[in-house]
Amino acid sequence: MRTIRDHSLISVAMAASLAFTATIMPAHAQTAADAALGMANMLDGAGGGVSGDDLLSALENAAEAGQPMAMWQLGTMYENGEGVAKDPARAFGYFAQIANEHADAAPKGVEADIVAQSFVKVGDYYKQGLPDAGIPVDAERSHALLLHAATYFGDADAQYRVGLLYMQEKELGVNPLQSARWFSLAARKGHCPAQARLGGLLFNGVPGIEAQPIEGLMWLNVAALRCAGTADAAWIVDMRNQALSHVSPEISEEATALADSVAPQFAGF
Repeated sequence: MRTIRDHSLISVAMAASLAFTATIMPAHAQTAADAALGMANMLDGAGGGVSGDDLLSALENAAEAGQPMAMWQLGTMYENGEGVAKDPARAFGYFAQIANEHADAAPKGVEADIVAQSFVKVGDYYKQGLPDAGIPVDAERSHALLLHAATYFGDADAQYRVGLLYMQEKELGVNPLQSARWFSLAARKGHCPAQARLGGLLFNGVPGIEAQPIEGLMWLNVAALRCAGTADAAWIVDMRNQALSHVSPEISEEATALADSVAPQFAGF
């Protein structure tokens, strides 16, 4: 299996990051990740009479044939220890293979989400380092990989994470305008943590962004609705409630009405 110890992947990512034009890409009715999960469920022993070994063999054969969905499924299995022994090095290898071989896949293609998320995952491995796979900590490469997913593929999660990097001096440097820009791109695709972060920036205002309490609270309301029942719900509700404690009932009502009217536009695709 190919790794990315050479510079092929980082070169592609760097080139894309320097030459991008940020656009909002429509999501797909059925993502490639959904299709990969469907394939695994179809072959699962409980539903299709196929043993775990046969499932693993089928996925490995599909991966060797160059199927990104199979590589992704294997990568997540080895990353999480699902049906196989946990093996971060093997997981990295599959994600890196997807990224290396499909870096210039069509941004709107059926497998674009898997490729984009593979860039994100490989970037995470470079952020933390993976000695067993010969992967050193490399923040610059990690940033470049994430930016490729965010720009070329327009991946909402990657865009959100780029926004977070612009809130940290030790990452891409504190730049509230850039954070708001990236959060806005992700928020408009239905990414609820990005909606909350954007709402917070707009509500409070930052250098270069005048405080907009109604629009900020609107985004916080949308985020609280969209993220209800998720792991992010608590901090988003806390942020929304904190904002509510600083506004008049009139502003709160206006923001709520605005959220109700625009929420369907930003509910994801």
